[in-house]
Amino acid sequence: LKFAAKDGAFHRRPSSFRDFISNKPGSKFLAEANRYHLYVSFACPWAHRTLITRVLKGLSSVISVSVVHWHMDDKGWRFINDEELKTIDPKTDVSLGTVDHLYNFKRIRELYFKAEPDYVGRFTVPVLWDKKLETIVNNESSEIIRMLNSEFNELATKEGAAIDIYPKELQTEIDDINSWIYDNINNGVYKSGFSTKQEVYDKEVKNVFTHLDKVEEILKKNHAADKPYLLGNTLTEADVRLFTTIIRFDPVYVQHFKCNIGMIRHDYPHIHQWVRELYWKVPGFKETTDFDHIKYHYTKSHIAINPHSITPAGPIPNILPL
Repeated sequence: LKFAAKDGAFHRRPSSFRDFISNKPGSKFLAEANRYHLYVSFACPWAHRTLITRVLKGLSSVISVSVVHWHMDDKGWRFINDEELKTIDPKTDVSLGTVDHLYNFKRIRELYFKAEPDYVGRFTVPVLWDKKLETIVNNESSEIIRMLNSEFNELATKEGAAIDIYPKELQTEIDDINSWIYDNINNGVYKSGFSTKQEVYDKEVKNVFTHLDKVEEILKKNHAADKPYLLGNTLTEADVRLFTTIIRFDPVYVQHFKCNIGMIRHDYPHIHQWVRELYWKVPGFKETTDFDHIKYHYTKSHIAINPHSITPAGPIPNILPL
């Protein structure tokens, strides 16, 4: 798999399908129960955002899910095969992945071609699929989580409908913090790990830790005032979006992406407290985090980085208790 350009840097391509589900009558993509299906990987931090939000918003019985296998080869994401299916209980064990529950496709790419036969682009997850019109609504995670947050409240559980991770009064602050966290931390670990020139890596890895320092200071100030989240007392999408990188940091990014200037558990006490409180205390975070799936994907799919596909044993445990 080729990740870096000739300049030695990693450049992420934009998502392709950008329609929006609405609860307004007459909408092409109307918010309806059991109409939409999420295709995800437990390994992918962008897909993980949508899984967390789906649980937070009480939409588990409204939007169904299929999970790709952790292994991604030169043809992209695949689903578990017939032989693998024989070794698991598909109703209870989804750690390895699932079948495609809608079409029994073997690969995610088949879904893209069903939506658009002449599609040219990357075959990414998450994919938000419309069962009714049989097409992709959206494959941009940041937009999917906002749909889940705002458009399904009439179908969500009472507890889920009461949660708003993008409240109007905080939207400017959320957009601002998302912007620099995405570019420098969420995507920053990839820009470090997929660098193919020393000088590019040196720049990118230092940048990741400069911005982790910035997050640490924000949380230090908030914790001093007994405010647990990035923007104070309100859990927002900024927390969701940062969590999916931080939960992978010590188990994967430290060694696999060479982000080893420091570790969250040893060098960032306030980020460490924040990530553990989300994981252990807030519904939606722990149950959507599968460390084996995550570690196997990165270490056994990125052959250019890890040619022998050896998955490191540590850290033990993957996340420390509170």
